[in-house]
Amino acid sequence: MIAAIALVPALAGLVAFFLRGSRPRRVLLVATALAHLLLTGAAFISPPAPLLDGWLRLDPTGRLFLAVTSVLFLAASTQAVDYLAGEQQERDALATAGGFVFQRVPEAVFTGCMLLLLASLSLVTMCQHFGLLWVAVEATTLASAPLVYFHRDARSLEATWKYLVVCSVGIALALLGNFFLAVAAADTAHSAVRLVVDDLMSFGPGLHKAWLQGAMIFFVVGYGTKMGLAPLHTWLPDAHSEAPAVVSALLSGAVLNGAFLAVLRSLQVCDAAGLGAFARELLLVLGFVSMATAAVFVIRQSDYKRMLAYSSVEHMGVIAVGVGLGGAGAFGALLHAVNHSLAKGMLFLAAGQILALFATKKTSQVRGLLRGYPIVGALWLVGFLAVSGIPPFGAFLSEFTIAKAAADQHRPVVLAMFLGLLGIVFIGMASSVLPMAQGAFASAPRPRPTHRWRAVLATAALGLLALVMGVYIPRPVSDTLQSAASSFGGYR
Repeated sequence: MIAAIALVPALAGLVAFFLRGSRPRRVLLVATALAHLLLTGAAFISPPAPLLDGWLRLDPTGRLFLAVTSVLFLAASTQAVDYLAGEQQERDALATAGGFVFQRVPEAVFTGCMLLLLASLSLVTMCQHFGLLWVAVEATTLASAPLVYFHRDARSLEATWKYLVVCSVGIALALLGNFFLAVAAADTAHSAVRLVVDDLMSFGPGLHKAWLQGAMIFFVVGYGTKMGLAPLHTWLPDAHSEAPAVVSALLSGAVLNGAFLAVLRSLQVCDAAGLGAFARELLLVLGFVSMATAAVFVIRQSDYKRMLAYSSVEHMGVIAVGVGLGGAGAFGALLHAVNHSLAKGMLFLAAGQILALFATKKTSQVRGLLRGYPIVGALWLVGFLAVSGIPPFGAFLSEFTIAKAAADQHRPVVLAMFLGLLGIVFIGMASSVLPMAQGAFASAPRPRPTHRWRAVLATAALGLLALVMGVYIPRPVSDTLQSAASSFGGYR
């Protein structure tokens, strides 16, 4: 089963490159997403046995992120069907009218890369060997780069190159972390311990402390680049803004989580070696830097997709602060990773609807959503409330848990900074989101039938899940969260 979770989307992705006809490719995309969700559910019911001598294993943390990825991918693939159909209709209409037809990445490439991205993200969740984990994280970059370049214009080209270059620098630093970790694991007899999480943890007290500290710094900086932690986040606003909305939802809700998981793996080793406090202080600092950076750039943001991108930077900072606090804060961080993925996926999918209806990403040119397109407008507002941590949505519960952890640890400065930055970001986003939803409605310059049930069903489903996570956390999810948090010094 553990092999099938990654191989099914990988093989489907390869088939998509050679499959002829738009309809078969779209059916393959959604069918693979459904099959992956079923396999993920089976992994929750009966955890699969490890593979490759422990290199691949689905522990509670991996199962948690695998489930989030699978749910989000199903929602994105469902809306991608309508998105691709709308793009094709527009191109056909322009060709019939004799207008200029903009080039797009071929649908076969788009579908194939989407499925390969799912395969690489699945591999990230089950990797226990640091070398293989490094390969899997880099694979997510290579699989998603053509998706960012979908529109094939100057802005998407710039965003793609920035994405590749910045993330490649980050992944190179993470590779140095692997080298440092290998040196730290070499004992006095010059026989190295395998770079597998369980082996390194069992050998924890014998790891060389200085080399391990260096490895942790390179891991946090390297994988933090892919995670979107400031000041290493520079690729994220451009990539999220220029990619199609369904891709932005996956980048923000799944790809960032994959990099976060890589950081958690290194934190587990540091905890076993007695360096947990050092690693957590590092994450705490970068977490607040990320939140402060987002607070600056989200205010008066003229592009609503870039605004959502900076919101992702903020929430990655919230997660880092939670892990940095440890204890109940670690539980809150994992819960927030789930809640953020659901809410931000919903917002990006809603943003794709708005872009299709108004043909602009400028917040000042979108007004009266609730009057003109009440369903899309309501989803846009609900997504904003969910991602901002307004009760009863799940993000409120996770942010409250992190804030309570700071209060319980008697860290008033941390608590004040955390709540203050959350408030600034909320005000900044509200000043853009609320005018878009309210006010007089002007006819959209490019109406398109993107408000069909399939287009809004996935968005609404993510919003419902974000609400459920705030009202009642299902027992399997709660147990998985507690087991995952306890594995790196969290809530027990």
